[in-house]
Amino acid sequence: MTAAAEAQGEKEATRRVRRAGRGAETGGAILAAVLAMAAYCIGSAGHGIYPFGPRGRAINDLGNQFIPLHAHLWDLVHGAGGGDLFLNWNSGFGVPFLADFFTYLAYPSSWLVLLFARSAVDLPVFLGELLCIGSAAALMTGFLRRLRPGSPWLRAQLGAGYGVCAWALNDASSDPMWMWGLAALPLLCTVMDWALQRRRWVTGCLLVAMCWYGNFYTAAMASLCAILVLPARMLMAGQCRAPLRILLRAGSTLMTGVALAAPVLLVCRAASRDSQPPQPKAYHRVNPFDFLAQLLPAGRNPHSVPYMAIGMLGLVLLLSLPFLRAVPLRERCAWLGLIAVVAASFAWKPTVLLWHGLALPNGSHYRAAFVLSALMTMAAWSALARRPGPLPLLGGSVLLLVLALITASRPGVHRYTWISLAVVGSGTVSALLALHLARGRRLPTRAAGTALAALVFLGLALSAYAATVLRDQVRFYAPLPTMNAQSEAARTAVLAAETWPEGRSDPGPHQFADNDPLLVGGRGGSYYSSYVPAGTAHTLRALGLGWYMHGRHLLGPGDDGSRALFGVTSYLAAARPTHSGFVQRRTGPAAPLVTVHPADTTPGPGHADNPFALQNLLLKDAVWNIPAPVPLNRAGVPAPARNSQGWSVPAAPQDTPQPALAVRCPAGSKAYLDAPWFAGRVHAPDTHVLLRGAREETSNRLQPLGTVPASGSLAVAFSATTAQTLPPAPVGCLSPSALAHAASRLRATGAITVTAGRHTMSARLPRASTGTAVFAITAVPGWSCSVDGAAALPGSSYHGLLAAPLGSGATRVSCSYWPPGLTPGLAVTAAALLTLIVVSTACRLQRPTAGAASGALAPRTRRRSRADQQSGHTRGR
Repeated sequence: MTAAAEAQGEKEATRRVRRAGRGAETGGAILAAVLAMAAYCIGSAGHGIYPFGPRGRAINDLGNQFIPLHAHLWDLVHGAGGGDLFLNWNSGFGVPFLADFFTYLAYPSSWLVLLFARSAVDLPVFLGELLCIGSAAALMTGFLRRLRPGSPWLRAQLGAGYGVCAWALNDASSDPMWMWGLAALPLLCTVMDWALQRRRWVTGCLLVAMCWYGNFYTAAMASLCAILVLPARMLMAGQCRAPLRILLRAGSTLMTGVALAAPVLLVCRAASRDSQPPQPKAYHRVNPFDFLAQLLPAGRNPHSVPYMAIGMLGLVLLLSLPFLRAVPLRERCAWLGLIAVVAASFAWKPTVLLWHGLALPNGSHYRAAFVLSALMTMAAWSALARRPGPLPLLGGSVLLLVLALITASRPGVHRYTWISLAVVGSGTVSALLALHLARGRRLPTRAAGTALAALVFLGLALSAYAATVLRDQVRFYAPLPTMNAQSEAARTAVLAAETWPEGRSDPGPHQFADNDPLLVGGRGGSYYSSYVPAGTAHTLRALGLGWYMHGRHLLGPGDDGSRALFGVTSYLAAARPTHSGFVQRRTGPAAPLVTVHPADTTPGPGHADNPFALQNLLLKDAVWNIPAPVPLNRAGVPAPARNSQGWSVPAAPQDTPQPALAVRCPAGSKAYLDAPWFAGRVHAPDTHVLLRGAREETSNRLQPLGTVPASGSLAVAFSATTAQTLPPAPVGCLSPSALAHAASRLRATGAITVTAGRHTMSARLPRASTGTAVFAITAVPGWSCSVDGAAALPGSSYHGLLAAPLGSGATRVSCSYWPPGLTPGLAVTAAALLTLIVVSTACRLQRPTAGAASGALAPRTRRRSRADQQSGHTRGR
């Protein structure tokens, strides 16, 4: 055989080996994804969770926020919704939307909703989470190879444990966009590995940008983890060449990638700055034993803890690592030290703030716990790649027993935990021991690996099942009725009465979720988001609309005055108390969405703190009669007392005599109570209602008290366990005839026609209209308005509503919304793209020169390599 034939044969053999290696790597990644997704599905099916059974999965924010948002995304793409990515016409009578999209809908699998009918939007949301879990498992399997070569089939089992970690089951299962962070972490660690090898800078920047676009919140946590892993790996490698150069390369990759995602960050930062602030939360350090208990799989704590368990295989390997001498001491210390440092950072408020973007989360304080899961998975692979023997496994088993004993009494440890320890734990240790003993023999190794994979699957499925069962026992996590027959009937009723932009069709007070306008359609005042604009929240509350969650969940109008003011021509109501259908009730005449008011915006006395007076001002008529209340003095009954803040109502439990106020109103008018912060029962002749107000946290909307009787006198009694304060004029009486007259006048002097675009609204006004054009939209930053085609100016505020001065006379006014932060974000992204193009072009221009040089020097290089080889053999001998 000639030398050329031998060389060709060697090349073919090398290609076959590479193809086999790539096939094994692909097979390992697929196995990890299948194990993780199948375990998650089996756990859900075991408890009958949708889509495998009748139990709903729309718990907490998944039902209140994210399923409605996905339904709204479906509407936008199909042209069936209000607005576009800039503006949401459906909620809050018109609110910004781009920050909501970037935060909750930008992850790649959210677009699965387009493949399904709108009525089945629950299913693509579930499938999106499932794909993120599978992707995370597969990507982690691939990244582990960069830490140390080894069997892809064994790596797949650790990757699956990461994909179905306790954080995914407990924290992220109701927040689908967080699942993207689970997949982003191994991607970002891979980018840092490229920086370590000084290659693929441009590709690394693009991957960083993709991770941050998908969900910047979890991507920031994953990036911090990747930054911590890089120096740890450099330390494990001993003396690393040019460490500063590597760190600078890694930093430039991250910075450029984040700059590519600048619109996400700057738009969301501006929206957060202008939003209603969250309710202050106190930081409570978790009990150390509760912390340790979260290492054990198949448990759930009733309190906020860092969910970090990665399954029994990962835990046994992690606990065996300190005793495994096959792993260099430097490597063991690096992994265990890094895990200890990150775990300690979850127990100190400044570092907890660092993990969460310098803001204490409104919910769990340990949303970054998946970072610990990732680090433990990496450390576990360091042990598994060396196939731990009897002594390390014995040491790990002893530590596992000690861990179980010291955490046995903690509330996060349940019977499922003990089942996992007894069955999966003992089986895992036995399979690992068999894997060690079978080294070098193909059939026993495959048998041990198969048994280990079966145990991993069993343990992960048990953990998924336990998470759903234990969560289902908590009343707070009762699933919401999102996409069902009732919501579909409600949507049909709402759309049947649609008159936009002549008027609004409000989903009304019936609540399927906190974002009913997004779920069932219509254009109402209800809205729940972290980005509720502070201006919107306070304007609507001042007009008598209530709120929850410190103003981050707005309620729709409950009185005819505010409905007329915002152009609501119909609202949803149940057909009958026991009927599942809905009807859209027509209101009386409503104002147009654009009205003309005097130029003077100075509020009159009492307008600032009285919704009845403020509505009178905006409706340009005395539609509300605001009587002066009189305390009822009855023997043995404490009477309310007037003070500087209003009326002080003494405590009076329900079974005791109750203090009361009396008012006189025109007979036949509709009486309403303004008691935003009152917590207790209210009694009127036609009404007995329980209010749950709490200052700044929960604001009651205007509460109907019934129709004023022929006598014109109305008494309202209050019962509460603590003393309460009512406003100076807590009762208002609405005249239906006066409201109809006011709405007719506003239509006569307001917009002749109104046109609503995707993020614009324009109106044609009566000729030479003067004063101020007022839109039925709350004034928030980002609006600009133009009168008769003149240059656009920032929109102004007319008692909280968007307004545009008309000057000496105008016939047309138009306002457009542009998200604050988007323009500078696009500028930063353009600069980052230019940097990528320049770097990529420079690299391409250098390649031919480098190739020519290498070709010219090839013989000399080969001679040097042979000489080096000979000298190496000589040194070896």
